[in-house]
Amino acid sequence: MSSIDVIDFDEMLSPIRYDHATGVLSLLDQRLLPAEEIWIECRTVVEVAAAIKDMVVRGAPAIGVTAAYGMAIAARRGESLEEAATLLRATRPTAVNLFWAIDMMLKPQRQGGAFPGMIPEELRARSIHTMDVLMCLKIGEFGAPLLPQGGVLTHCNAGALATGGYGTALGVIRTAHKQKRGIHVFADETRPFLQGARLTAWELHKSGIDVTLITDNMAAHMMQRGEIQSVIVGADRIAANGDTANKIGTYGLALLARAHDLPFYVAAPLSTVDLATPTGRQIPIEERSAREVTHVGDKQLAPDGIKVRNPAFDVTPAGLITAIITNVGVARAPYEPALAALARTMPGPLL
Repeated sequence: MSSIDVIDFDEMLSPIRYDHATGVLSLLDQRLLPAEEIWIECRTVVEVAAAIKDMVVRGAPAIGVTAAYGMAIAARRGESLEEAATLLRATRPTAVNLFWAIDMMLKPQRQGGAFPGMIPEELRARSIHTMDVLMCLKIGEFGAPLLPQGGVLTHCNAGALATGGYGTALGVIRTAHKQKRGIHVFADETRPFLQGARLTAWELHKSGIDVTLITDNMAAHMMQRGEIQSVIVGADRIAANGDTANKIGTYGLALLARAHDLPFYVAAPLSTVDLATPTGRQIPIEERSAREVTHVGDKQLAPDGIKVRNPAFDVTPAGLITAIITNVGVARAPYEPALAALARTMPGPLL
């Protein structure tokens, strides 16, 4: 790919928009969906970091793209890229795409491309955004043939809203839908932040894809009744051995899939694979505010003063994963050599 001018972000569902004429980054506020579609404008790297930390934007690939634009904004304002990188790295510790995108932005920049008037950092950020969408499209191509006909369960949101556009796990589902493979989607609500209920169900319904929302504790029942034929999820970080961190509750679904002899797939770009992390034990797990557990919106459900744990992610051991679907191919066990081999074919940034 020689040009970054290959994706029209205004013509697709993407939660991220950057106006290089004004240097303003607009983010679809995912905390308010589906009731309201509000865009938050960020003009400084501090505002970008706050948007990532406060989950205006979420999903590992989307976080990485947003961070890249945050670095571009800092460069445009004449601020230190190293200081911007330090600020952004501190926002969400589990999502490895954040660190990948920042590292890409810190590499030497060069002028060029299809957008005269952009500074090199803006070109690189758009390159990362474009690359993310292209990777999602390839994930869809590799993954769709793996989905059997019938019910497919997904957890959290790994769609266009969690990426630069199109989606990882939902990208596979989108492609399977386009290919008329006869799938029906079950979306877990995904407690406590309810990304499945608020985002996945909204996104699939908006796209005309057959979807049924269920609570997290209904999955085993649906599997037992034969209504689910496969499970596919995204990832926030994949260790070198294939252990995968994803939204809390994913590990339990993998155990259920194994108990019911169902394939369990992980879909993620190679930028989510962290070969420097040997196993899932070394993946940092973010703990979020107790309020996400004690409240739904402004309504308090739990007694005052109760102890709360709120790990945002869990780790699914590689042995429970049928295959890892990436933008350059499908990895199967043993994952350590398979992922390392795929990583050697990872394309570089478009600029």
